[in-house]
Amino acid sequence: MTKPKVLISDKMDPNAAKIFEERGCDVDVITGKTPEELKAIIGQYDGLAIRSSTKVTPEILAAAPNLKVIGRAGIGVDNVDIPAASAQGVVVMNTPFGNSITTAEHAIALMFAVARQIPAANARTQNGEWPKNDFMGVELTGKTLGLIGAGNIGSIVASRALGLRMKVVAYDPFLTPERAIEMGVEKADLGTLLEKADFITLHTPLTDETRNILSRERLEQCKKGVRIVNCARGGLIDEAALKDLLDSGHIAGAALDVFASEPAKEHPLFGTPNFICTPHLGASTTEAQVNVALQVAEQMADYLVNGGVTNALNMPSLSAEEAPKLRPYMALAEKLGSLVSQLAHGNLTEISIERSGAAADLNGKPIEGAVLAGFMRRYSDTVNMVNAPYLAKERGLQVRSVRYEGEGVYNTLLRVTVATSAGPRSVAGTLFADKGARLVEIFGIGIEADLEGHMLYVVNEDAPGFIGRVGSLMGEHGINIGTFHLGRRETGGEAVVLLSVDAPIPQEVITAAEKLQGVKLVKALSF
Repeated sequence: MTKPKVLISDKMDPNAAKIFEERGCDVDVITGKTPEELKAIIGQYDGLAIRSSTKVTPEILAAAPNLKVIGRAGIGVDNVDIPAASAQGVVVMNTPFGNSITTAEHAIALMFAVARQIPAANARTQNGEWPKNDFMGVELTGKTLGLIGAGNIGSIVASRALGLRMKVVAYDPFLTPERAIEMGVEKADLGTLLEKADFITLHTPLTDETRNILSRERLEQCKKGVRIVNCARGGLIDEAALKDLLDSGHIAGAALDVFASEPAKEHPLFGTPNFICTPHLGASTTEAQVNVALQVAEQMADYLVNGGVTNALNMPSLSAEEAPKLRPYMALAEKLGSLVSQLAHGNLTEISIERSGAAADLNGKPIEGAVLAGFMRRYSDTVNMVNAPYLAKERGLQVRSVRYEGEGVYNTLLRVTVATSAGPRSVAGTLFADKGARLVEIFGIGIEADLEGHMLYVVNEDAPGFIGRVGSLMGEHGINIGTFHLGRRETGGEAVVLLSVDAPIPQEVITAAEKLQGVKLVKALSF
């Protein structure tokens, strides 16, 4: 049997090549090639191992008819055209957890640096001064650390902070009380965290939910004298507001390893007193580079030799025989998971996935993975159907799968229910004969709708004239309505409007809709 052949096209730890060889692959290490040179040789390889230098474009993929897997040693895959790879049947993998310790330690280092103003003190001392009286720092011992994001990296930061005798308050929608006790932290809402924290570190991905999570309003809500560290993603903090509040003294110090736009060679924050920055060094340690190289080699070799899938970004775990039947169900499942995640907030501790009718006879694991992928996507930018169950388990989310034989009102039905502090919240969907996915119930209200693109969800009192008011509001703001779906519990009771539009809904439209007579809740959705 011919051995799989792998190309390592970027500089990587030499042990990666050894792992490929030990696990039954032939490997070539050829780095520094231009796109044209890479196109000339890529056709002979089954696997391509890269870091950030190699750009895997549609043109490169077109020249690689034998390519089966691309492995990115690291998290970011901006240099890989994933849709083009998927269309060609190429699995794309990354190593989302290989940099965790390194990034966590960098956050702790920046906390020390901003607490003691080390960079400024160093610069002035080396400049021939002895400014001992100009630098009065603060201790970390006894201070409260506000942790925004308590996942893999955040939990490591929490353990290090506890070792420094700090108190840790954590905000994370998926942090359960049990997991908080296990970590030794206090679970809190974001407002409470901002009011209590002497230091704040961010450890959350950049999603629609987390973008500008430290907005101007929230930065102003922080305790006076707070110090803020961000080694996660640019875009989580309003950088203009951060500068203003540093200048005013409300924020005593800030340290950023990431910026909204990179490389940040010029920035209004540069030169601001008590501001420290580093050029995205979170993953830049020898150990981290070794870890991600070894992990990507292990994952790729396992796939090429044994068919195992780990940290794939574009491939569910299912056999070739199951795929045709499962694909439409997985599409429905992912949308239901995304819908309930966007609508149900608070302390999310448990998710139940029910299959009835024809769906009960199918392999439940891919359906479960699709629900979790949709559910977790609001809180993680690296989630997929392979790693979503792991992420859910890591966050302490209890997952329950149930199958019911026999048909109800629908020939086949999927129901997703989450346990929240306000009680269970459930959505359900079905497949019609054309395999089209349809929502048929939302929080106990029957409503039939496609879940596509940008949508507006409104809960209101059932009363004459409301539909006209919503339509007029959309027209006044130049928003074209694609579809309009209605449902209600009973005449004159609670009702739901779900409409699709052609573009993202601006915040001012959401605000205006909230002021309409009879409105209880308004939410913009996206699929």
